[in-house]
Amino acid sequence: MTPLSRRTFLATSAASLAAPALGAEPQPYLLDKAASKVGFIFTLAGNAQRGTMPVTSADIQVDAADLAASSVDVRVDAAGARTNLFFATQAMKSAEVLDVAAHPTIRFVSKEVELGTGGRLSDGAKLQGDLTLRGVTKPVEFEASLYRKPGSAAKDLSELSIQLHGQISRSAFGATGYPDLVPDPIVLDIFALIRRAP
Repeated sequence: MTPLSRRTFLATSAASLAAPALGAEPQPYLLDKAASKVGFIFTLAGNAQRGTMPVTSADIQVDAADLAASSVDVRVDAAGARTNLFFATQAMKSAEVLDVAAHPTIRFVSKEVELGTGGRLSDGAKLQGDLTLRGVTKPVEFEASLYRKPGSAAKDLSELSIQLHGQISRSAFGATGYPDLVPDPIVLDIFALIRRAP
């Protein structure tokens, strides 16, 4: 998707999720694992590097009548983390960083949804919750966007995409290994494709 078409898609999709639907109730959504991923960016010896982790499960509830009442509970396979560098991947999984042997799963549970401009789940919306990594749970905040399928009708919420973006301190979770090579902040860029459960 080109930058222009993506901007158009985001603008029209965000508008469709601005107004609540009267009488709606929270609806469960199923995760498309193949199309969803947790991306992360870290700096190694001064160079930006990227990696991914697979999403293993997600409990997602979207309340069209009260978007702020929507919720997510996502589990990520830390042991399945990958980067473009073999040695960086192995170091990341070690006891000094993610310690995947003892803590193979990373979990995020939302606590609060702060809607953006015009009551939308975009345009400045934020998702706050608890992130558990290496057995340590800390509050985190993500910039959040929720969009309907391109070309779908304004009220068609059968398929949605979620984009979350934020930054965490790895040392806050005890992942302190290799500080001379990898600075503390880690950027998270999460994409999930979900479909309304039948």
